[in-house]
Amino acid sequence: MELAGDEDDFAACEAAAAASAVEVIAGGVATARGIDPDRVRRLAYTHAASDLVATTDADIEAAAAALTAATLDREGSVAVRARDVRSQTDVSTQAAERRLGGVLVDRGFEVDLDKPDHELRVLFAGGGADSTDSTDSTDDAAPSGDGDACCLLGWLAVESRRDYGERRPTDRPFVQPGSMAPLDARALVNIAGAEPGTTVVDPMCGTGGLLLEAGLVGSDVIGVDAQWKMTRGSRENLRALREESGEGFDGDVTIIHGDATALPLVDDAADTVVFDAPYGRQSKIARHELDDLVGGALREARRIAPRAVVVADRSWDDAAVEAGWTVDRRFERRVHGSLVRHIHVLVDRAE
Repeated sequence: MELAGDEDDFAACEAAAAASAVEVIAGGVATARGIDPDRVRRLAYTHAASDLVATTDADIEAAAAALTAATLDREGSVAVRARDVRSQTDVSTQAAERRLGGVLVDRGFEVDLDKPDHELRVLFAGGGADSTDSTDSTDDAAPSGDGDACCLLGWLAVESRRDYGERRPTDRPFVQPGSMAPLDARALVNIAGAEPGTTVVDPMCGTGGLLLEAGLVGSDVIGVDAQWKMTRGSRENLRALREESGEGFDGDVTIIHGDATALPLVDDAADTVVFDAPYGRQSKIARHELDDLVGGALREARRIAPRAVVVADRSWDDAAVEAGWTVDRRFERRVHGSLVRHIHVLVDRAE
């Protein structure tokens, strides 16, 4: 799997929504099993997934030898695309493409650089895999390893859809400052477990950015907000997206005016909860102090769902545990200046 961004553990955590046994083996590259192509298409921090042919040292001749010896169970035209991932190996990708293309020609393939039947991805990845700080993981995404320089050869299986620039927050009918970028919102709902047939609740939905991305991956969505203008605005944004996306967003949408600490939802109403908590510079929100608001929202989330992803400007680990959650992972992702987003991945203690 070709990871996007420069925070590999976070990308691998999201990739676990589309595969099992995800393991970062070098900067920007992970291996996995049981990859679901449809889910890969919906990932934000994975560029592509390929069927692995061989893993070698980060050396062109080693890659050529591995390709010569490999069993190639396909026919038709081919193209070789090589990358020096994050420019860490100093390998000439043009030389690699010529050399490995020659191996394929010797093995009876025809090269077609424009519309090949098959594309061989050749990834040269260096050591020192970058990662975000996080708590110990118990899910399918393993933390980064040593990151020794290597080369992975694989037949391209699927690429993710990179359409996030088409949904800029400033282009929505209802706009408020500080809205989360669609790329990050998509990653969060994927980590939360959004997919067709699930119900996703955002108890502090604001302008609806997280709900938009959850809806686009096929979930039914429920948004709650204490401000009337936010419920009206998020409803407007979701309606506009549904009209633009057509069949790409056909789940149920419910927007409710309500209190995140007393959700108007029955027990076990959802499969997952995801929300972006107010940041510390807002010392009081509506009638709640920040601690009471987040703590109450965590308790209510635990009442209605077995899994949650919570974004904040600080750690809420203690409040999450007090509310009955296990903190499976926590990532710290710098946004700009002094703002660091803490992303808490929470699971039911009983699971």
